[in-house]
Amino acid sequence: MHIHYFQHVSFEGLGCIADWCRTQGHTLTATKWFEPNAGTEAAATADWIIIMGGPMGVYEQDKYPWLATEIQIVKKALEQQKKVLGICLGSQVLAAALGANVYAHTQKEIGWYPVDFTFQDQAASLHGVLPQHMEVFHYHGDTFDIPAGATRFAASAACNNQAFIYDNAIGLQFHIELTPDSLLAIVEHGQDDLAAGGAYVQPRNEILANTAQLTVNNNALVNLLNYLAAK
Repeated sequence: MHIHYFQHVSFEGLGCIADWCRTQGHTLTATKWFEPNAGTEAAATADWIIIMGGPMGVYEQDKYPWLATEIQIVKKALEQQKKVLGICLGSQVLAAALGANVYAHTQKEIGWYPVDFTFQDQAASLHGVLPQHMEVFHYHGDTFDIPAGATRFAASAACNNQAFIYDNAIGLQFHIELTPDSLLAIVEHGQDDLAAGGAYVQPRNEILANTAQLTVNNNALVNLLNYLAAK
């Protein structure tokens, strides 16, 4: 299978998804928007689009004009019924491609907080793939409306819309792909947000003390990747 991913900043890469792709023998190509002359040609022939995270907002297309290009590519992939997985900013890009509103949330959610999963309607097939409850790493200040025709299947105390499924596409507002190195990188680049604090913003030391949870998160993501690969 040919998987193409969009990476928005140098410190938010595939994480454990890269290992899964290698283990499964998939072809992997990328558009890295932070690099000069980032190309998108390989996305057209991909079977699966994966959209990673980043600190920018979907509504900042004047500042990041490539966001409009990315959204159009994702729209095309959805029309062709390709598999799409969006993580954090990626879930917001996916929501926008499906016509939903993406906007600043009332508060930032940064750190390890639990999400509850529900398995109804289109998400019924995720029962047994994901647990009913899991502590995951969050890093977002934006949220999205659930797109028309999609099913919401995860929520947290700080943010009601944490995940949705639409046909062969899944959006996850939270991060379950992180490795110890990528968790450290995202925390190091988020010092200003952590310093500002908030009701749902954990301190740096507390975040980094919970790296054992990464294995649980990665295992859940591998289950989800296997599920999507089999669709």
